[in-house]
Amino acid sequence: MPEFPLQRVLDGIRATHPAEWLAVISGVVYVLFIMARHRVGWIFGALSSVILMVLAARARLPMNALLQFSYVLAAAYGWWSWSRAPQGRPIGRWHWRGHVVSLAGCVLISLGLAQLLAMEGTSAFPFTDSLVACVGLVATWQVARVYLENWLYWIVVDAVSIYLYFTQGLVVSSLLYVIYLVIATVGFFSWLGKYRRQAASAS
Repeated sequence: MPEFPLQRVLDGIRATHPAEWLAVISGVVYVLFIMARHRVGWIFGALSSVILMVLAARARLPMNALLQFSYVLAAAYGWWSWSRAPQGRPIGRWHWRGHVVSLAGCVLISLGLAQLLAMEGTSAFPFTDSLVACVGLVATWQVARVYLENWLYWIVVDAVSIYLYFTQGLVVSSLLYVIYLVIATVGFFSWLGKYRRQAASAS
């Protein structure tokens, strides 16, 4: 694990391109709107993902770049899905078999992709990059379906992404994922409370 020296962080912040700042701001706005279950968040999510897709590709994180592209598609699906329930879709739970199958599938897919990426030398972290991309895609689908567990997936994805982006020199983007990690934790407990109240009112 690399150290996180303060000077390196400050230097990285000063050298950050305005586009990366825009991705950070848009990403934070996206998560806050999604936590409140407002569909406008998907617009900011798409904007942030387009910018991060380009940054990830330049930082030799091809699978993360592909993941960001999938987020753009997911944002379109999320906007459409949430538009069908103007009052907000109820928070649901995903069956445990869905979690087992999806996570096992992500590991297997990532092992295969890692071998290809290692042979081509296009990724600095072949397996980790692939696994984060796959799990993030599952989490995005869960957000669109308004499943409570999506926040737990994001907590893991955000924690690993902090390491990936920082080691590749994208300091501000790594700080974005620190913010994401905090918001995802708050989002889980916020949705959990709403889910329990929702279940109580339905009983």
